[in-house]
Amino acid sequence: MGITPVEKLIEAARKEIDNHSPEEAKRRVGEEGALLVDIRDIRELERDGVIPGAFHAPRGMLEFWIDPESVYYKPVFAEDREFVLY
Repeated sequence: MGITPVEKLIEAARKEIDNHSPEEAKRRVGEEGALLVDIRDIRELERDGVIPGAFHAPRGMLEFWIDPESVYYKPVFAEDREFVLY
């Protein structure tokens, strides 16, 4: 079995997600209670700062933190709300 080219993976992912402008993300947080999830590395947070109120979930741990069966599970992901990852 061959390796799927990254362009094909990105194309498939784009069919499954919604992209929002920063303004739309801000509106969703303010009006609809969405949660911003910052998936950047800790070094990026230290270098570039954070958005107040955003939840930090490092990209490399995201699947583990979302999965209720994982020992790394974070209950915030059980909340009935939209998660806006950036």
